[in-house]
Amino acid sequence: MSAVIKPDSGVLRSMTPADVEEVMAIEKAIYPYPWTRGIFFDCIRVGYQCRIFQQDGKIKAYAVLSIGVEEAHILTVCVHPDSQRQGLGRMMMEHMIELAKEGGAKIILLEVRPSNEGAIRLYQELKFNEVGVRPDYYPADDGREDALIMARAVV
Repeated sequence: MSAVIKPDSGVLRSMTPADVEEVMAIEKAIYPYPWTRGIFFDCIRVGYQCRIFQQDGKIKAYAVLSIGVEEAHILTVCVHPDSQRQGLGRMMMEHMIELAKEGGAKIILLEVRPSNEGAIRLYQELKFNEVGVRPDYYPADDGREDALIMARAVV
């Protein structure tokens, strides 16, 4: 697979440290409990598959994937609020699945909030199935929220 893809006049490429500030602006706009700059820098530093989709000079979406021995874990997928419902989340997920396959993974895992119904629908459409629950995984306004663990085979 090419390192740079150009879907619909945009570019899908590796995230660099120079991208983190713009990624953080999206992260803070989307999540009430965002990742920190340090988490993104660490993901880049340790060699996780960190990707951004950039269009018209602006980051529209990003995703992070870790790959271990025959197992991949999608750590985050996020689309800028102004660019949602345009297929970018699906595109990023499909790219992460392809990277997992190229990395030798046999299975891909992710966590999702049960309240994130749109993401769950997308993951189900991409053949992810619920395989478990991580109790009290996510911070929430009223304490903690469980995470659904979803997985799919890489074929």
